[in-house]
Amino acid sequence: MSARSVALNALRRWRQENDRADAIIARSFVETTLSAADRAFALELFYGVLRNLTLLDFWIAQLRRPHVDAGLRDVLRLGLYQLFLLKTPDHAAVNETVGLASTRGRELINAVLRAAIRRRNELRSRAAAQPLSVRQSHPQFLIARWEGNFGAETAEALCRWNNQPPPIYGRLNGVKIGRENFLQLYPDARHLSRNDEFVAFETFPKAAVENGHCYVQDPSTTIACRLLDPQPGEKLLDACAAPGGKTGYLAELMQNRGLIVACDRAAERLALLDENVKRMGAAIVETFPIDWTRDPVPGKIAAAAPFDRVLIDAPCTNTGVMRRRVDLRWRLTPADFKRMQKRQIEIVRAVLPLLRAGGALVYSTCSLEPEENEEVVEALLDEMSILRAQQEKRSLPFRDGFDGAYAVRLLKTR
Repeated sequence: MSARSVALNALRRWRQENDRADAIIARSFVETTLSAADRAFALELFYGVLRNLTLLDFWIAQLRRPHVDAGLRDVLRLGLYQLFLLKTPDHAAVNETVGLASTRGRELINAVLRAAIRRRNELRSRAAAQPLSVRQSHPQFLIARWEGNFGAETAEALCRWNNQPPPIYGRLNGVKIGRENFLQLYPDARHLSRNDEFVAFETFPKAAVENGHCYVQDPSTTIACRLLDPQPGEKLLDACAAPGGKTGYLAELMQNRGLIVACDRAAERLALLDENVKRMGAAIVETFPIDWTRDPVPGKIAAAAPFDRVLIDAPCTNTGVMRRRVDLRWRLTPADFKRMQKRQIEIVRAVLPLLRAGGALVYSTCSLEPEENEEVVEALLDEMSILRAQQEKRSLPFRDGFDGAYAVRLLKTR
C-alpha cells in the first residue's frame, strides 16, 4: 500500500471506529510495510487532515453543493489537504488522489480537485473570512471557553499552536549518561537553550530511547516533579504513573536511592510503565495496578505507607497537549470537564491517607481548564482542612512555547 492509501484507510477507520487516532495509525503501520519516508508522509496526511477537518469540509461544501458520501469525502479531504495546506504539486495531488477512489467516484474526485485548483485564491479568501472555528478547525465550545479564560487573541494563538506538528523533545536520563557524552554519542540532538535537561530531534531518536539514554517527553512534564522536590532515600508514591516519564525523572532526582511506588489502573499501561522505567535504569521503582476510584489499597502499598511525598498526575482532558493528541478536539464534549473534576477529586481523597503528616502532595494535569486545576484545588482545600497550598506552577503554550501543564504543591499539616 502507498502512503496515501494507508492514510485514507486510517481516516476511514477513525470515522467508523471508536478509537484514538494514534492507535489507529499505529495498527495501520503494523498491517503494512512502508519505508521511513512513506510512514512520515502517511502520518502527515492522516494527522494533517484531522487537524483541519472543519476547514477542509468548508472547502468541499464550496466546491460541491450536493451531498458527498462519507467515503468520497475522505478522499476529497486528502486531496484538498495536499493542494491547499501541504502544497503538494498540483498534478501529483490530483492524480494520486483520484487513484485512491473507486472507479465510480474517480470522475467526481477529479472534477472537484481541478475546480479547487482553478478557484484556489477565491476559496482561500472565503476561508479567511470564516469564524475561527472554521479557519482553525476547532469546536466552537472550546473556542468560547478559551476566549472567556484567556481572551480572544490568546484563544486564536492557542488554536494555531494546536495545529502545528509537535517537535520531538528528549529528556536526558542522568541515571545512565551525562550531557556531554550524550551529545557526542547522538550528534543529531539539538541543544535546548531554555532547558539543559532536554534536547530536540528532527526524527524519533530510536537508538537513544532503546539505550535508556533519553525519554521522549515535553519539557513541561517535569514541572510537577521539580515542584515535588523528592530527596534521595525517601519513599514516594506516583499514583497515576504510566507511561513512566515522570517516574523515571523522579528516580533520577532521588539519585536512584529510596523507593518509588508507581501505580496505574490499566494492565497494558502498567506493562509499558514497567518497560520504560527498567530501560531508564530506575532501580528503585515498584509497580502496582490500582484504580484509586474503585479498588481497595493493596496490602503491599499500605505496608510501604506512609509516604514522604506523593505525586498525583491526574487523568484529565489533556487540552494542554492537544497538538500531540490530534483528534482530541473532536472527542471532547462540554460535559467532560466537570466529569474529570469529579474523578480527580476522588483520586486525591483515596491517596491522601497514604501520605505522612508533614509530607508534600503535588497535584498536576496537562489541562488548561480551571475546572481541572484551580477549581479542584479550591474544592480540596475547602473539604480537607489538613491541606495547605504552598506553591503553584504552570506552563502555557502561548506564553512558554511548550505544552500546557499545571501543578500545585500541597502540604499535609497533620
